[in-house]
Amino acid sequence: MEYEVRKAEGKLGILIPGLGAVATTLIAGVEAVKKGISQPIGSLTQMGRIRLGKRTEGRHPLIKDFVPLANLEDIVFGGWDVYADNVFEAAMHAKVLEPMLLHAVKPELEALQPMKAVFDKSYAKNLDGTHVKEGAHKMELAEALMEDIRNFKEEHGCDRLVMVWCGSTEKYIEPSAVHQTIEAFEEGLLNNDPAIAPSMIYAYAAVKMGVPFANGAPNLTVDIPAIIELAKEHEIAISGKDFKTGQTLMKTILAPGLHARALGVRGWFSSNILGNRDGYVLDDPDNFKTKEVSKLSVLDEIFKPESNPELYGDMYHKVRINYYPPHGDNKESWDNIDIFGWLGYQMQIKINFLCRDSILAAPLVLDLALFSDLAQRANMSGIQEWLSFYYKSPQTAEGLAPEHDIFKQLMKLQNTLRHMMGEDLITHLGLDYYQELMESL
Repeated sequence: MEYEVRKAEGKLGILIPGLGAVATTLIAGVEAVKKGISQPIGSLTQMGRIRLGKRTEGRHPLIKDFVPLANLEDIVFGGWDVYADNVFEAAMHAKVLEPMLLHAVKPELEALQPMKAVFDKSYAKNLDGTHVKEGAHKMELAEALMEDIRNFKEEHGCDRLVMVWCGSTEKYIEPSAVHQTIEAFEEGLLNNDPAIAPSMIYAYAAVKMGVPFANGAPNLTVDIPAIIELAKEHEIAISGKDFKTGQTLMKTILAPGLHARALGVRGWFSSNILGNRDGYVLDDPDNFKTKEVSKLSVLDEIFKPESNPELYGDMYHKVRINYYPPHGDNKESWDNIDIFGWLGYQMQIKINFLCRDSILAAPLVLDLALFSDLAQRANMSGIQEWLSFYYKSPQTAEGLAPEHDIFKQLMKLQNTLRHMMGEDLITHLGLDYYQELMESL
């Protein structure tokens, strides 16, 4: 395939369902970066470099200088939330960023008022939405979202839009008949089908309006045939799901190393405590199950027990998340890993990761927004598997197992960018260097 990537001209609107801790941390951070008082650390699009050509060429440009990404100065934020607080008030309530930093960008944050959200308490029992849309049926709610999108683009003079779901984890559901085709889904919207989650209504509205959609939670959302079909029909980029932060990030870094060295794993016990709104929502068993399924799949896909029964066939994997209000957004995770090596001798690895969930997630939202916009301008519609680098449960084409090894995911992302810009792909084989050396002797 060859891509003709359109330039990132004009304003890019980033629309966010869920203006909570993650979204407000992102928005405040971008505004702080614009003012030169902070740096976008953790953002591959802003601080990451990419190797081009041979190692001997010494070409390592910043990614943002290599591919035509939207400039931070050209970004406009908007979004929806179940609470009416403006972004400054929401950020102060989230208590992720220091008040001094928030006050430095207070005018910009106060100007961002959330639009009324689509909300269904049955999907997040621990939330009481007070700033929500009302409609006779779910199709009417979708049409209201489309009107919001249309108005936002016009009012802010945006040339392009992207949408990134930063809302809460919804209760666990499995695909059903209403999710299988566009026709069934639209009929379900008209009939208020309970299997259509709020996040799916946002995704439907976005795709219908020509807006790329990235899913940052473990909800089904765009991971259903109806939305995939709709994205193909409208030639819109979609991706998901569940931002890869904290404990799962550590797993996708460490597990590939153990697998690469053919070290066995008998058990992997993971526990978390978290006190923000996300932790409160996950305190409900139905919502926790959605997250649990997302987190549990990672090790199986990396270790492939069915292919390596001697090393991983009896691996016991358990995940726990506990709501602990005193920690707020400062998530703490513990991992106990029982491994074995030569002749079956046992060893242990213990990890205590004290992280800030929203600090890790915010740059992912920025990257996904910028890369989704890039994909759309390169006419790369449908599932964007090359963005797996950012997700716990990467969305793939039907029948394809997801790749969870973060290093392979990064290679796929970088090679996609090289391919997009007409540069040679890099395989790291390196034999040509030594063939040239032998020929010169």
